[in-house]
Order: sequence, then C-alpha cells, then structure tokens
Amino acid sequence: MAEQLPLDFDFRANQTFNDFYPGPNQEIISHLQQSVIGSGEQQLFLWGATGEGKSHLLQACCQLAQQQGISSFYFDLSTSKLPTPTTLLNGLEEIELVCFDNIETIAGNQAWELAFFNFFNRHRERDHKLILSADCPPQLLTIELPDLKTRLNWGLTLKLKPLSDDDKIAALIFKADQLGFEISPKVGQFLLTHYARDLHGLWVLLEKLDRASLAAKRKLTLPFLRQILNETAN
Repeated sequence: MAEQLPLDFDFRANQTFNDFYPGPNQEIISHLQQSVIGSGEQQLFLWGATGEGKSHLLQACCQLAQQQGISSFYFDLSTSKLPTPTTLLNGLEEIELVCFDNIETIAGNQAWELAFFNFFNRHRERDHKLILSADCPPQLLTIELPDLKTRLNWGLTLKLKPLSDDDKIAALIFKADQLGFEISPKVGQFLLTHYARDLHGLWVLLEKLDRASLAAKRKLTLPFLRQILNETAN
C-alpha cells in the first residue's frame, strides 16, 4: 500500500523573504535561502524568543522552495493539540524541504520523539532538507530520546537576534510600506513608546491603523493616530 503523504498547508501570502525586515539577521536569511536552493546546509536549527519572526522565516523558506520547483511542507507543532505522529509523518520523507516550527513541543512525548527520530533518518537518507525552529538552542531541549537529541544538534544552529528600538521603528516603516501606506519615524517612535514593543503586537496595530486611515482617507499623522487609539480604547 502506498505511504500516506501529509496534507498540504496554507501559505501565508505576506510571509515571504521580501516581507521580512532583516535588521541584524541578514546572515541568517542568507543561510536559510542557501539551504533551500541546495547550496547551503542540509539541516538548520533556528531559535529565538517568541515574536522575533521564526514562523515567518520558515514559511518564507517553503515559499522560496515552491518558486524553485522544490516540494515543501510547513507545520507549527504548537498551534493546536498534537496530531498522532503517523497522521503527520507518514510519507513526509518524500518532501524535499520540511519545516517544523516549535519543535520543543514534542519534548517528553515518547510516541512523537520516536516517530520523529524515524522520520528524521528516512528524510536524511534521501538527502532532503530539514529546517526546525524552537525557543531555545537544540542542546537545551528536554528531548528524552538520546539519539534524537543528538540528531537535532546536527547541522547549523542559528540564533535570531532581537531588533533594537531603532530597528523596530525601521521595521514599522518597512511594514507600513508593504501594506501600502506611510508612517513617519515620529509615528513609529510613538507606537513603540505608548502601545507595544513586541513585533507581533505592532503588526496587528499597523493593520488596524491601515484600515482606519483608508476609511477616513487621511494620512497617519500623530494627531490622527492619537484619535484612533483613543477611539479604540473607549
């Protein structure tokens, strides 16, 4: 009987390399791109704090692969209750690029650890690419299966560097431009100081501001920004 292949995943159209503000992480982006197109490492382990862009970059890798005619698959292990390992992993070794987000989620789950170990070996034997992400480096994962922990330390480990405040303001201006409107450095500083400091919160806010600006047909000046935020708070 033919092996089961995993279901397709939904691409997030705005999570490509072109939509990612690199800041101090340009070298990491280069490693990811080189791995995807076949001139880099076979295995990469990307780690960093929540909200720094790991999911975006793994999605971007898959979209670049598809553009190159390379089969790819992405799955975020933390988004919901873990499926049974066979549901997701059977046949996955046939996919040329596999990206698993938040691999720390399987730590301590014996069935998943063993199934992932077996998938890892089948996938690597085919010389396919594996990119993983986590909230800590591989040596700190609480994986209980020693052979799996060893394999997760293979390849190249990359740490996403957090953005400085200046980088966050530049990222806000960059993201607003991607959405099709302009914000000034003063508006960026105001948002960073008075609203949110994490990037995810800032992106959500930008989308709200974009809709408000379009509805009012006004530029996003500081007075208009204060008005929007006051109305949102009330």
